[in-house]
Amino acid sequence: MKISRRQLLTTAATGTAALALGTSGVRAAADIKVAMALPGSIADGGWSQSAYDALETAKAKLGIETAFSEKVAQPDHVEVLSDYARRGFTHVIGHGGEFQDGVDRVAERFPDTMFVVTNGFRLAKNVASADFYFSQPAYIMGFIAGKMTKSGKVGIIQAQQFKFTNDTLAGFDAGFKSVRADGEIFSTWTGDWEDVAKGKEAALNQLSQGADIVWPTMDSATVGSLQAVKEKGAMSFGLYYDAITKWPDIMLQSDILDVRGLLANLFAIAKEKGLEGKNYRYDFNTPEAVRIGTFHSSIPADVVAEAEALVEKMKSGDLKPPV
Repeated sequence: MKISRRQLLTTAATGTAALALGTSGVRAAADIKVAMALPGSIADGGWSQSAYDALETAKAKLGIETAFSEKVAQPDHVEVLSDYARRGFTHVIGHGGEFQDGVDRVAERFPDTMFVVTNGFRLAKNVASADFYFSQPAYIMGFIAGKMTKSGKVGIIQAQQFKFTNDTLAGFDAGFKSVRADGEIFSTWTGDWEDVAKGKEAALNQLSQGADIVWPTMDSATVGSLQAVKEKGAMSFGLYYDAITKWPDIMLQSDILDVRGLLANLFAIAKEKGLEGKNYRYDFNTPEAVRIGTFHSSIPADVVAEAEALVEKMKSGDLKPPV
């Protein structure tokens, strides 16, 4: 079964002085060798670049040996991952859900190597995963959309359907319906993360149906959607970074899933305790990894206060999104 990279949020290397392997104890920093297989380009401005940046930061700050492969196609997963393990890399990372099958196969043959899959969904003694509580910030985006829409119609555009995107949609829908039970959400699956033209076409289609807020959640294709939103005088939300810095006129808020922060936190745990073969989930209680961005000036103060209160309720556990 082919699974998209967006299913997993894994690890690069970050500020740690030592990493612990779940199978063979703690290694000194000098012994650490971290390799990463990336699904996209290190200049994609998103998923792959964020992980690459984290790896480079670790290399500079820790002086560890690192390696990476970009644009690794699914048929090449086993070969690339195996090669890194054979070469003695202590931590081998598949950055995205589509690496899960390959990691499962390779990890059995290399029990002394710690493998990590971001947004992983199967675990083993030497296989860990890490992900975000995707529906938490998505709920906040949906709530704001419900408060700010004038037409009562909003849209979300996604590339492929799997756990990450389904959880994001569920959170967005729940937040929106909490204030606009009579409203309508358009959900579009483009099948493509990178195609700018497809992203723009999907947004234009939702806007033509009356949506006045459209949230694109792809990679490069997001730019096309945002161009359409801006051209039509609509509003949007950002993903991964505080997008109001680049699109100040149209960004109501941003769902910041900070890959760099997630990796830094994960490897701090590895330094102190050692990684286990389990899932490490990051939520609003780890703001270095999960947080919201800057509110657009058009959002009323009372709506800002309500949204911030919802975040606090999620932190305390008083409010739990559907997934």
